[in-house]
Amino acid sequence: MYEDKDRETAVRNTRERGCAKGPWGRGARGGADDGPGEPGWPEPEPGKGPGRYTFLPWLLLGLGAFSHIIQGRSGNPWLAGAALLAFNSLYISVVFASFDPRRRDTRYPLYALGALTVLTYAVALGFGGTWFLFFPLLSLASGTVRALRGKKLGLWLIALSGSAGVLAGLRGDEPWGSFGVGYGTFLSGMVTATVLSLFDTINELKATRQELARSAVEKERLRFSRDLHDLLGHTLSVVVVKAEAVRRLAPRDLDKALAQAADIEAVGRQALTEIREAVTGYREGSLATELDRARSALEAAGIEPVVRQSGPPLPPQAGALLGWVVREGVTNAVRHSGATRCEIEVRADTERVRLTITDDGRGPVGTGPAPVPG
Repeated sequence: MYEDKDRETAVRNTRERGCAKGPWGRGARGGADDGPGEPGWPEPEPGKGPGRYTFLPWLLLGLGAFSHIIQGRSGNPWLAGAALLAFNSLYISVVFASFDPRRRDTRYPLYALGALTVLTYAVALGFGGTWFLFFPLLSLASGTVRALRGKKLGLWLIALSGSAGVLAGLRGDEPWGSFGVGYGTFLSGMVTATVLSLFDTINELKATRQELARSAVEKERLRFSRDLHDLLGHTLSVVVVKAEAVRRLAPRDLDKALAQAADIEAVGRQALTEIREAVTGYREGSLATELDRARSALEAAGIEPVVRQSGPPLPPQAGALLGWVVREGVTNAVRHSGATRCEIEVRADTERVRLTITDDGRGPVGTGPAPVPG
């Protein structure tokens, strides 16, 4: 359950950093609505998707028109040459602006696309023939403009391909026919938008994976810090209590003082082992072990321990969890309660387990709210 929540959070954080719609609606990197300043298709990182230069080779489709100009089959060669140069310039301007982070969110790509559209219809009607191949190029450029996405892109491609097919049929001199021109125009824009959306989805998944990795590292650091706090807090409390016992007993009973010193050594060695286990992530607490340590710590602190346990054996996971609770509760009792008696009761049945830790202390002496027993 927690892993699913972490995954949902990572995906949400990734989308909040900027997304865009796919060709027909909400997609890999899109917001909910269209509008000025809405995050859209980002500049693809190197090696992570098509960029502005990917669309330049398609200008070779204009070689047919260039050949007609050379052969004198396009009327006035100077006018046709200027039209070809203007088309190439506008096409490059649209594509480059659509991938430029500084201009892709402005109206410039849309205005340039409008000029390119007018010029495409003009040369197709004026020159005909291979000049109709400029409609697929216009569709390619349309697929890169972020202002045309979702339903807008679909409607635009339908209108563009339909009108291109009708014009080709009316001219009658286009070698691919009206259907070929219309189908090629629609397919060019559709494929362009789909490919861009696909690469945006891939990039978002990579970003989500990185977010999940960062989240896993943060969770592991938090787990490690909690383990160190619980381990060292309890262990150092026991060491301090036993060291005080050594200091008190040394003048009167050397044998008992040596026994307490031996306990300090044993506790220290056990702490080293537990820290190594915590670092490697293999530490598993045990309720029975923690209860034994609780008795020893309470006795060393001059607190009478009373431990009661009833019911069937607990599963290892439940025992480990209750062991942490016992450790924390006894640490607080030793440090802060000022008690003379501490009771630990574990009652289990087939469905549930109840752990109760009580003492007769009144807390540390000092200012602040009135202390309560236990």
